[in-house]
Amino acid sequence: MKYIVIIGDGMADWQCEELDGLTPLQKAKTPNMDKLAVQGTIGMVSTVPEGFEPGSDVANLSILGYNPVQYYCGRAPLEAASMGVALKDNDAAYRCNLVYIDESGTMVDYSAGHISTDEARELIIDLDKHLGEDKIRFYPGVSYRHLMVWEDGDISFICTPPHDITGKNSLKFLPKFVSKKSVEQTMKTAIREGYEAFKRHKLEQLISKSKSILKDHKINKNRIEKGKNPANSIWLWGQGRKPLMPKFKDKYGINGALISAVDLTKGLGVYAGFDVINVPGATGYIDTNYTGKAEYGLKALETKDFLYLHIEAPDEAGHSGNVSDKIRAIEDIDQLVIGKILDEAGRLGGFRILLMPDHATPIKIRTHSSEPVPFIIYDSTAIKNNKDAAYSEKINERHDKIIINDGYQLMDYFINGRI
Repeated sequence: MKYIVIIGDGMADWQCEELDGLTPLQKAKTPNMDKLAVQGTIGMVSTVPEGFEPGSDVANLSILGYNPVQYYCGRAPLEAASMGVALKDNDAAYRCNLVYIDESGTMVDYSAGHISTDEARELIIDLDKHLGEDKIRFYPGVSYRHLMVWEDGDISFICTPPHDITGKNSLKFLPKFVSKKSVEQTMKTAIREGYEAFKRHKLEQLISKSKSILKDHKINKNRIEKGKNPANSIWLWGQGRKPLMPKFKDKYGINGALISAVDLTKGLGVYAGFDVINVPGATGYIDTNYTGKAEYGLKALETKDFLYLHIEAPDEAGHSGNVSDKIRAIEDIDQLVIGKILDEAGRLGGFRILLMPDHATPIKIRTHSSEPVPFIIYDSTAIKNNKDAAYSEKINERHDKIIINDGYQLMDYFINGRI
């Protein structure tokens, strides 16, 4: 048996006024998803445990069968693993976005116009030259997504994802240091107090200094001339230390591969022990190489038993508040990914497909939400007949759905048929 997990990141949504009360999933033409709904097991699953922010790191960790309460480590350490940056036990890793903040301080664009990887790499390398220290280094990633590592650094900050504050005053959301020790303890010595003060303001200083470095950079001047948003600041968030996770094969007895365009998901694959496959033209945006992802995934299944295929495009459309792009992304996943896999996976023998989003990214709020999301488990050897079923959030209204409250148990159900 082959096991295929297809994640449409942020694919679920709320009812949209511009769609006359439908969601993008309901509005999109998805004959292949609907076929899986009719012939498979349908249900709702909570991928975000109570008390956790509905981030893709938490949700995908949960989907892969790892309880976030036990294994969650923060977002940035996962991205470090994908980028080949080895973390020491005392390293603090931070996600480093390139963003566009206007003169008033408003977070105009969390992705700096989805800046190209080549442009961004040059900016991050220059930032490392000017801001890097003995204990602080910057590492280039993909598009606007990068990494900062702070040796012996602190992760005791409240940091806000930049996509959560689009259109808001960024100065109100600068990283806030939260000491785990009492004021009395931190005041014991002047040296200690000096170090606490240093830590409290370090992230804010780095963000401020990045603006002066990036403001007149040739890359940004060129982007402005072309009518594109500049990358005129960094934004630090998603902090954590390296995780300790068991390998997926040790948990489930099968080997696997992972395909994604984003470092976060790739990092999860690294720690889970998967072969992480890079697909040419995979961008993490609506122009990604959908067909290539399906083709490379099918090829991987010739030697692997498990495939985790992650597609970021619906989430990016949700963060941008672009309903037409979200519908387009959903339809491309249906036709170019699911359609191709259904057409060709049979040559590999019996197979199961788990289709779902990791979380919802509603157009209305342009960020993640934590309500349960719909899933399908299709088994090519055990076809069902769910009359009038279709894949959307309305699965929640069906009497024949199953409900999984602890998201990390879904993988056990998918592979072993039990929780």
